[in-house]
Amino acid sequence: MAGFREFLARGNVLDLAVAVIIGAAFGTIVTSLTDDVIMPVVGAIFGGLDFSSYFIRLGPIPADYTGDMNDYAALKAAGVPMFGYGQFITAVVNFLILAFIIFQLVRVATRLRKRAEAEAAGPSEELTVLREIRDELKRRPPAA
Repeated sequence: MAGFREFLARGNVLDLAVAVIIGAAFGTIVTSLTDDVIMPVVGAIFGGLDFSSYFIRLGPIPADYTGDMNDYAALKAAGVPMFGYGQFITAVVNFLILAFIIFQLVRVATRLRKRAEAEAAGPSEELTVLREIRDELKRRPPAA
């Protein structure tokens, strides 16, 4: 148990736990953005289409089913085998949005890290030489 406690006490494990929790919350936000904002707009552009309800029924509907024959969620809950390509399209859009946002975050983080490393390294040799030249020119008396 001591090894396990040591493993849990490492900063990386805690960072990973925080990342998973934030990632799950962020995933919920992106899912809502896709389902509640983007897909309705895409549907409106394409004539009121709701991609989430696009499916192909692959099997029979149970005899005791009394719901709507075009309700994907209800048919799925009733155990009807279906090919839900509309749900898949929504999931792909959700993934693309999430991937693009993560790409942007990594890009910004990389840029900030490079800037911080450059500042920590101090001025470049060229900049140091230019500063010395500037300082020398300031010390010289103006030419007559």
